[in-house]
Amino acid sequence: MLSTERKQETVLHYLKPAAKWLQALPVGSGRIGAMVHGEINREVIQLNEDTVWARGPVNRNNPDSLAAMEEIRRLLSEGRLEEAHDLADMGMMGVSRRQPPYQTLGELNLFFPGHRGSDAAEYRRELDLETGIVKISYRLGDTVYTREIFASAADQALIVRLTADRPNRLRFGANLSRKFDSVTEMKGTDTVSLDGQCGAWGTRFHVMLKAIAEGGTSRSLGDHIVVEGADAATLVLTVSTDFRYPDYRERCREELIQAAGIPYARLRERHTDEYRPWFDRMRLSLSAGTEADDELRRLPTDERLARVKNGEADIGLIELYFHFGRYLLIASSRPGTIAANLQGIWNDSYVPSWDSKYTININIQMNYWPAEVCNLAELHVPLFDRLNAMLPNGRETARIQYGARGFMCHHNTDLWGDTAPTDFARAGLWQMGAAWLCYHLWEHYLYSQDRAFLAERAYPLMKEAGLFVLDFLLEDDEGRLHIGPTVSPENSYRLPNGQVGRICMDPAMDVQIARGLFERCAAAADILQADEELRSEWRAAGGKLPEPKIGRFGQLQEWDEDYEEADPGHRHVSHLFGVFPDHQLLRDERWSRAARSSLERRLEYGGGGTGWSLAWIVSLWARLLEGDKANEMLEKLLRVSTADNLLDLHPPQIFQIDGNLGAVAGIAELLLQSHEGAVRLLPALPSSWPEGHAKGLRARGGFEVSLQWQAGSLKQAEIVSQSGSVCKLIAPARLELEIRHGGIAIASTVSGEAEFPTVPGAVYEISVR
Repeated sequence: MLSTERKQETVLHYLKPAAKWLQALPVGSGRIGAMVHGEINREVIQLNEDTVWARGPVNRNNPDSLAAMEEIRRLLSEGRLEEAHDLADMGMMGVSRRQPPYQTLGELNLFFPGHRGSDAAEYRRELDLETGIVKISYRLGDTVYTREIFASAADQALIVRLTADRPNRLRFGANLSRKFDSVTEMKGTDTVSLDGQCGAWGTRFHVMLKAIAEGGTSRSLGDHIVVEGADAATLVLTVSTDFRYPDYRERCREELIQAAGIPYARLRERHTDEYRPWFDRMRLSLSAGTEADDELRRLPTDERLARVKNGEADIGLIELYFHFGRYLLIASSRPGTIAANLQGIWNDSYVPSWDSKYTININIQMNYWPAEVCNLAELHVPLFDRLNAMLPNGRETARIQYGARGFMCHHNTDLWGDTAPTDFARAGLWQMGAAWLCYHLWEHYLYSQDRAFLAERAYPLMKEAGLFVLDFLLEDDEGRLHIGPTVSPENSYRLPNGQVGRICMDPAMDVQIARGLFERCAAAADILQADEELRSEWRAAGGKLPEPKIGRFGQLQEWDEDYEEADPGHRHVSHLFGVFPDHQLLRDERWSRAARSSLERRLEYGGGGTGWSLAWIVSLWARLLEGDKANEMLEKLLRVSTADNLLDLHPPQIFQIDGNLGAVAGIAELLLQSHEGAVRLLPALPSSWPEGHAKGLRARGGFEVSLQWQAGSLKQAEIVSQSGSVCKLIAPARLELEIRHGGIAIASTVSGEAEFPTVPGAVYEISVR
């Protein structure tokens, strides 16, 4: 059996309260989220619920788009960029430019009279990723005060436990607040409610908070619950909105009654029983467990991060960052919840940056890159639900704006599945959002081999996206197919006459997405023996798309012409889509070399300036089998794009969850790859990770994989077959391996490769010869 004895890095801890939101600690149930500051005198727990959005659904489709599109294509062919951009802004963008924002729900405030920070000793604030519980403790005089906070998916409630280790010492006030659009109301001596609506047209919400005191008394004071002379108290908070339930107020009340009737010990147990199976599906240790490693582990997390920002090495912090990212996905995306948005579910603003919605020219996809490989496949389902929500609107947008069949989405969507172009043409006139998201459906099938999922959920959506792309293509006089007008997100090029443009025809990313989607649609139809004529159309269209082109610097061109780049260090690396998350550019050594040159050129000019961009580059270097270069990007991500609470940053100080989750996928990609139709072990192990183990990774083909390595080389591995597929195995550095099942040798590697049949549920042990 694979050894996993070494303890993982799974606790963030601090020796002082959070002075700002980007130091607070997140808890989440997938639906309810909270950020815990840990203040001594006045605790602020900022609240979120995943359906608290401003404004409701609006038909923003532009009926003039189809006519304007033909004129824009002509203007682009004549090099008249400014005119093309102006016409696109007027004629093709949504008739209402903006989509609504995801908003904060409000705050749960706790007041502790007489508790002064200057008097407190032995302060500790921590988030235990193995339990999903935030804990704060400190001593005042002869009394230790403790708080435990968690968001329970089991009981659909936020739970706050307050204790003192001496009797009758607990005294506090609690209230609910929201700056706009709400009212509070006391419900007796131990319950308060917050009722409101996000602006004039947004979702309606109802929040209830109940205090259950053990000893002492509770009373109302203004809009506060006041508990005095207690030994302990449990606060139970529930929230519901009219997005899910017409009777949302009654639903909130019922959930409060249910959760408040359960003793705290049982609430905690029910929470951990529900949460831990998600977190425990994987283990990863990158450190050797030396005394020096243990010393670093004892340092507060913000001090460790400061050391890394000063150039010190801390492999354990990378390990902790990996597990924190897994935690964030579990806490922000559960079956039945709304998909994780630009900030997961944690947002403290009424008008957040980029509206904290769904940006789908990279960001929402990156959120879900780790779902399959890190054994959290069910957490992928909310993203598929988003696609279903987009489908009706996407069909209308395809028909009205492009005269096309099928469905599509531009670069943003929202709670109601809006698909019309948003903001302005230089960013928003990009039509491949739904097509890219459909890759996730295919990936879920590849990892699970679930034919029923392919037939019932994946292929119907893939087919619709494939129909749109077929109809959007423009055929020239020579029978070649072209895509546009569109953009290469969100980059600019410069013409020889000095004009700078974004709108274009045939950017590399769009061509790669279209070609890959056609391949996947045809492959799915083959498996299901469906749509024979369409299969032929998709394959024929894929062959007529422009081939990748190599520019004057040996780089893969981002655009159809070898334009001068207005920003050669741009944060997006869209033209490398075919390296990761797709792999079509890796099939040909010419394109692979050109992609590498493009990545090197981006970095030479300062690319990777945001956390999410760095996370993407980690996976790109992993696919190019450059582990040390990938690790450099991980270290840079920690140095320049990570807050004290380990949340990812977009400059200057804006939280985006995509960097956290994208980095998790990148770390997994360094340890295991399976895009080639084979399970490749330790394909790009960084030299600074000489010893470690990973348990519970997943590979395409229906396999669960565990690995252990020492001195930078594979020591042993284990593969569990989940679907009974034939397993093709590629060993690192062409090692000679022996594969055993039930103690009997069944295969060995020849030149580092082996292929063997498997039985569903069987375990295959791999040892180095």
